[in-house]
Amino acid sequence: GLIDPVIGREKEIEQVIEVLNRRNKNNPVLIGEPGVGKTAIGEGLALRISEGNVPGKLKNKEVISLDVASLVSGTSYRGQFEERMKQLMQELQSQ
Repeated sequence: GLIDPVIGREKEIEQVIEVLNRRNKNNPVLIGEPGVGKTAIGEGLALRISEGNVPGKLKNKEVISLDVASLVSGTSYRGQFEERMKQLMQELQSQ
C-alpha cells in the first residue's frame, strides 16, 4: 500500500539506516511509550527503501513490524516464546 510521508523523524530514520548498514551489531530496536513515533520511523524507513533512497545493502529489502506483546501473550511455559519466534523466523525466511 501507499505510505504517507513521515515528518519530523528524519534524524531517527537516518540512525536506523546507519545501524542497518553496519557490518556487525546491525539490529536496531525501537522501544518507547505508545504514540512517540516508533511506527512512523519504521514507515519512514519503508518509504525510503521503496524510493531507493538507502544504501545499496538496503535496497529492495522489506520492513516487517512485530507486535512483541502478542508474541509473548499466552507463553506461560518455558520455551514457548522461543518456539514462536523460531516459527516466525522460519515463515519469514520461506517467503
